[in-house]
Amino acid sequence: MPKESLILTNDVRQVSLLGDFVKSTAAKWHLSASLAGQLRLAMEEAVVNVMEYAYPDGVQGTIEIELFKDGQCISVVISDEGTVFDPTHVMSADTTLTAEDRPIGGLGISLIRELVDEMSYERLRNKNILTLKKKL
Repeated sequence: MPKESLILTNDVRQVSLLGDFVKSTAAKWHLSASLAGQLRLAMEEAVVNVMEYAYPDGVQGTIEIELFKDGQCISVVISDEGTVFDPTHVMSADTTLTAEDRPIGGLGISLIRELVDEMSYERLRNKNILTLKKKL
């Protein structure tokens, strides 16, 4: 099973490296521009959440991103050693409310849910492990 990986720190300036990583992997794996774009956006939303919220201010942490491809799907595994957070338990944002009436947060996780076919979470060996799957 083909695999690609990237390690980032919790510095939002590194998000551009994630875009380059997805672009090069998509070319190597002959993924459509549409599929690559959806994966990139879902990954960026998840990774930026980790960068902004997983580690206390002033604490440098790492985020490992692994992509796997089998005959049926692309799996994205994002892991970090930050604060325990299970995004699968976050309620979807109520987009019927006006922006003023809607609580802050949750839109990124709702977007991830729309972009991927499956999202799962586990806490293993002091790591948050988020897995996103997109059918080919």
